[in-house]
Amino acid sequence: MTYMNHNKPYTESYLQSILKSVKTIAMVGASPDKTKFSYGVLRVLHETGYDMVPVNPRSDVEEIRGIKVFNSLAEIDRPVDMVEVFRRPEDLLDVAKEAVAIGAKVLWGQIGVRNDEAARIAEDAGMQVVMDRCPKIELFRPFWKPKLHLKI
Repeated sequence: MTYMNHNKPYTESYLQSILKSVKTIAMVGASPDKTKFSYGVLRVLHETGYDMVPVNPRSDVEEIRGIKVFNSLAEIDRPVDMVEVFRRPEDLLDVAKEAVAIGAKVLWGQIGVRNDEAARIAEDAGMQVVMDRCPKIELFRPFWKPKLHLKI
């Protein structure tokens, strides 16, 4: 088995191919708090056209932005292409196991979320893995190329 070297930057084509191929994204650690980064990422991805599935274990959180919240990946009622993780790096290991169990194709750890053992578990199951990156940023990166030749 050949593993991806997650110490090297991911190629733009790798990230873009993932973002173009996935349709349903389960966001583990989604928050109903509009000041949280996960809320903003969920909003932008949802408005961009992804089928977002918020996952939050709190029983009092039933929906975020009008979208039904699930308490765990196992409870989701439809296939999931990508599991995006807004949790601590040490939590990524259990989430990777759950993502494998539901047949997800991609495990994506948000900025600051990296766990090499979790990556191996996902890769052993045939999943693509991205860690320590933000899909919202990567989605719009092609439009952010600096135009250094322009006068100020």
